[in-house]
Amino acid sequence: MTRLPGLRPETLDPDQAALYGTITGGPRAAGPQHFALTRDDGSLRGPFNAMLLAPGLGAALQDLGAAIRYRGALTDRCREIAILLVAARWDSDFEREAHEAVGRAAGLTDGELEGLRREDAGAFAGDEAAVARATVALLDGDLDDEAWGASSTALGAPAIFELTTLVGYYATLALQLRVFRVGA
Repeated sequence: MTRLPGLRPETLDPDQAALYGTITGGPRAAGPQHFALTRDDGSLRGPFNAMLLAPGLGAALQDLGAAIRYRGALTDRCREIAILLVAARWDSDFEREAHEAVGRAAGLTDGELEGLRREDAGAFAGDEAAVARATVALLDGDLDDEAWGASSTALGAPAIFELTTLVGYYATLALQLRVFRVGA
């Protein structure tokens, strides 16, 4: 059972309302919707509802997420592979539900999605395999010298920076979703 009831738009203070508007009116709400941002009562789903608890911090966190999703250089498939590996490691139902839908739209197959649920990178080749292997290594705690060499050769240091940021961000969301008992 969730530890945080949905914060309905009409109950929000001005700072919370501004953040709510940024989330529901920003890039996550534009274009095709692969997962719902709000519930029927207008409250935010997933990690976004908790972001309203501390709007200053929540705004920074949601902006980082928007940068990762919409301003990064990783391909859509590579980004979703990494996100889904984090969701699998943290057993994050909401992130799995949301990003499997986004992943399907990016072209991930049911077989690839099933492999990602098991943290199996074997279905991927090229940059996608490099992203998957590096993500698993990061989830294990680090890129050792061998993993760094392979990852930086395949992807380059800027992509590794983006990937470490992505893994840290989605691990943060998974932790928050777990603490607040937010399911899919």
